[in-house]
Amino acid sequence: MLVRLARLFGLGMVAVTLASCAALQYPDHTATHADDFGTPVGSQSVRTGGDLVMGLSAEPDRLDPTTSSSLYTRYVMSSICEKLYDNDASGNLVPQLATALPAVSPDGLTVTIPVRTGIKFADGTPFDAVAVQTSLQRHFSLKTSQRTSEMGPIAGIEANGAAEVVIHYKKPFAPITAALADRAGMIMSPAELTKAGDNFGDHPVCVGPFKFVARVPQTSIVVERDPLYYDAAQVHLDTVTYRIMTEANIRAANLRSGDIQVADTISPQDADALEKDSSLRLLQSRGLNFRGLYLNIGNVDGVGKPAKPIDTPLAKDARVREALSLSIDRNTLVDTVFNNWFEAACSPIVPRSTYATPAGIACPAYDPQRARQLLAEAGVKTPYRVRLQVQNTQDQLRYAQALQADIAAGGFELDIVPTEYSTLLDVQKRGTYEALMLGWSGRIDPDGNISRFMTTGSGGNYSGYSSPALDDLLGQAARTTDTARRADLYGRAVQIIQKDNPYIYTYRERLLTVHSTKVTGIETYPDGVVRVGKAAFLMDKG
Repeated sequence: MLVRLARLFGLGMVAVTLASCAALQYPDHTATHADDFGTPVGSQSVRTGGDLVMGLSAEPDRLDPTTSSSLYTRYVMSSICEKLYDNDASGNLVPQLATALPAVSPDGLTVTIPVRTGIKFADGTPFDAVAVQTSLQRHFSLKTSQRTSEMGPIAGIEANGAAEVVIHYKKPFAPITAALADRAGMIMSPAELTKAGDNFGDHPVCVGPFKFVARVPQTSIVVERDPLYYDAAQVHLDTVTYRIMTEANIRAANLRSGDIQVADTISPQDADALEKDSSLRLLQSRGLNFRGLYLNIGNVDGVGKPAKPIDTPLAKDARVREALSLSIDRNTLVDTVFNNWFEAACSPIVPRSTYATPAGIACPAYDPQRARQLLAEAGVKTPYRVRLQVQNTQDQLRYAQALQADIAAGGFELDIVPTEYSTLLDVQKRGTYEALMLGWSGRIDPDGNISRFMTTGSGGNYSGYSSPALDDLLGQAARTTDTARRADLYGRAVQIIQKDNPYIYTYRERLLTVHSTKVTGIETYPDGVVRVGKAAFLMDKG
């Protein structure tokens, strides 16, 4: 057994309430790797213009904030589609298209959001409260929305004049501010929504430093500086080209050659060498993310539809799923596959966070003998075969192959099916899989990391899982602003999740981004998004 990877960070998560937020806390600790979130342009001498090329590790799904479920879409949208709120490097929630944090009624049922006025969308449409209401209503009620569960039990949304939006709730919903700091808070041009309807993602129009120009599927996405942007003086680049480059070693080679200036999701196999290259800078951040295995136990007719039985031992019997979890030696796998850059994960709760309790971050023991006993109790013949669809990249396949060897001791035989990322997103929504390996980039509030995946009927419940007891705990946690109470409820929720195992958590990534030292203003935070909207090329020193 290898020595377990030292914990990479001490992280005290923000206690997000409806109306007030506190920064992420970073206690003193000994870290294997030091965070480097990047450097804003500030007073550095930069030149105006130029095309920044970013090597993007996967093809984004449709550029529609209402229906998207891809991290890589968040990268692109961060440049062209601002939100009501944003996260900063310290985990503070800060206004973006809103002008202040929400005001909340004493009963928690009315949330009032002040918004900017006097600015325009990229198509010239005025930005106002009515435009915000239109987007929020679409996020909440569109049939194919991935945002509905993130927004809570909304009774109604209205514009109060030009500068104020009011959300009415059936029950209090503490995580709403954090939700509006992601895609649920992205505001789209109402004129373009009327014109394009469900096809908005083909030519998205929002408020942002850049505006959409063109997309060549599987190849590139191009955005250009928007002269109508309210803070246009701080936008330096002419264009940003997101070039799809799925292989990590190809991204690394293109960084060294100068063909691209930025690349996300650097492989741990390349990180040490790139960090030593004087022409490059490695940005790294602790993450809120997790990766693991979705197990399909009831997603027959598509995500969000009523769960139906699936007649396999893996789907029907929680003992089989528990046996699979017990067969995974999380620490050894993450150390050997990822060269001590990542860490094991056992739950959606970030360790050393405000919401971390012993129950909330408990790890199932590696116990292949007990796994075989559970399979015997379930009447399952061994080896029990599981078909696992995995993203077709070197790092993911490397982990899957190590997992394949690892779980054999517990009585499992893993069939690995390499699959393109966009196809994985599709099959997870359709429910046409037995098991698949995908993760989540993480949100600042635990609700965003649990409820959308585990609540009965949620648009993100890809496993087709239903537990009234879990639904009740998550509902209680969303209705209170007491941090200790929420932490206890989430710990109890994790106990149910680890008993039923609709999703098996395996590891947490450290966020690795590299950029050329010829550019500055590239930033990456624990929320997983690489921000290039205010980046610039440095002036030549000669």
